[in-house]
Amino acid sequence: MIFLAICALQSCLVTLVVGYEIEWLRPILPVSATIVPVLAWVTFQDALVSRMALRSMAAHVAAPVFALFCRLFAPETLDFVVPLIFAGYGGAILLRLQSASDMPLARLEAGPIPAVIWQVLGWALIASAISDVLIAMAFATGNENWTGWMITLSSSLVLLFVGLLSGSPSASGSPGDERQIPHSPPRQTRAEDIKIVANLQAFLSREPMHLDPNLTLARLSRRMHLPEKRLSTAVNRATGANVSRYINSWRIRHACGLIEEGASITEAMLASGFNTKSNFNREFLRETGIAPSKWQRKPLVTSKVTSLAKASGSP
Repeated sequence: MIFLAICALQSCLVTLVVGYEIEWLRPILPVSATIVPVLAWVTFQDALVSRMALRSMAAHVAAPVFALFCRLFAPETLDFVVPLIFAGYGGAILLRLQSASDMPLARLEAGPIPAVIWQVLGWALIASAISDVLIAMAFATGNENWTGWMITLSSSLVLLFVGLLSGSPSASGSPGDERQIPHSPPRQTRAEDIKIVANLQAFLSREPMHLDPNLTLARLSRRMHLPEKRLSTAVNRATGANVSRYINSWRIRHACGLIEEGASITEAMLASGFNTKSNFNREFLRETGIAPSKWQRKPLVTSKVTSLAKASGSP
């Protein structure tokens, strides 16, 4: 919420300076702008990767403080400092996404959507940095008349991407995942991977935790008494799928069974751990090859759920 509020405030400041020519606000813009990428990184980390302590968050105040220092004592350096901060945090988000196939605090029902949303936002920060460089070049080459539409375009794109973030429940994680199993060096044998997945199958058969729409990798790993990375690696190597896809396959089989028993598609969706129709339809099509409505009309000879489970190698 703070991140979205700062983005809205920055947009208002840009409008007042560029659209209404309130010049006394212009010196504030570079400093206030650097708060945006800082909060983007903190939000990303705290919402999807691991809960951040206040001390860790406070360390990132150094970026806007440094920008304020430059504004007061070396304003000519801001054309370099501000784009560097934006590009640095945007690149950090993209690198973090590239280094992990699963985000511990992301809702597993969302599948790849959280990663896609934050990839877009990471690139948006880098695009904003490029825009700042182009604006500085326009001033340096005497083409100040270009800056108006460049600032307008840049601000509009940022608002579009922030709207994407605020409008998607998949962009943030589930509350209550603060405690995590300490990480330990993962063992590498395939036999142990298969054993972990067999234990996971037995656990889900006994305790249908996969039907909880707020399930995350962090919560699942705690119940399995395994580090998040170890569980994720075992599932990936033993099944060829990430944890999100694996859990969603269990959910879809449960939904198929309910549909076969006469439940409506919406009832089956909500009872199987999905919050949104788009996620449900995407995962249903991926798992069964057909839409839920076609599954509903498919003739029953033997249980289609049994066939589906055998095809995926799960009980």
